Amino acid sequence: MPEEQTDEEEKEAIETQTSMYKYIEKAWEQPKEGFLKELQRERLKKWRRENNFKRVERPTRLDRARKLGYKAKQGFVIARAKVRRGNLRRSRPKKGRGPKRMGVKKITPKKNLQWIAEERTSKKYPNLRVLNSYWVGQDGRNKYFEVIMVDPNHPAIKNDPSINWICEKSQKSRVFRGKTSAGRKSRGLRSKGKGAEKSRPSEEKTD
Repeated sequence: MPEEQTDEEEKEAIETQTSMYKYIEKAWEQPKEGFLKELQRERLKKWRRENNFKRVERPTRLDRARKLGYKAKQGFVIARAKVRRGNLRRSRPKKGRGPKRMGVKKITPKKNLQWIAEERTSKKYPNLRVLNSYWVGQDGRNKYFEVIMVDPNHPAIKNDPSINWICEKSQKSRVFRGKTSAGRKSRGLRSKGKGAEKSRPSEEKTD
């Protein structure tokens, strides 16, 4: 009897854990509604006053972080990055150019803001390697992402067969080569098959 009770308790714990992630995911589908509305408003007020990079103890979106490979163990680091929204603003020339040659409008980066946030975070923490990132909020001026990073020299990472692939030399500076999920999306590698024949490789071929 005691063994049967323990099994039932374990099942209940598993069901409770599953439902917890389900409710978190459902709440983040509409962050401007429900209990997240006021919570996000207070968070953004605080985040605006902070630096561009802020290390956090635990992920804001636990369900998303776990899907992207985060584990609550030594060697994993999460930092929140702030990136300015909008295109590349240029000063308007005073004379000597026609409207077509002004070079002010429609100047956009070749990368999405999430990839840019990952690269800047990697430069801020050069001893860590970027695993992935996810969106946590935005206001009129900035977008905020939480970047999951891994310490390749930590024994807990080296001894974990599910993540020690990131310790290889080929994974060095992986974020600058578009190896993360956001980088692959910006390179056009999310689509396969018909209509995506010219998207691979994303770099221009050289003869």
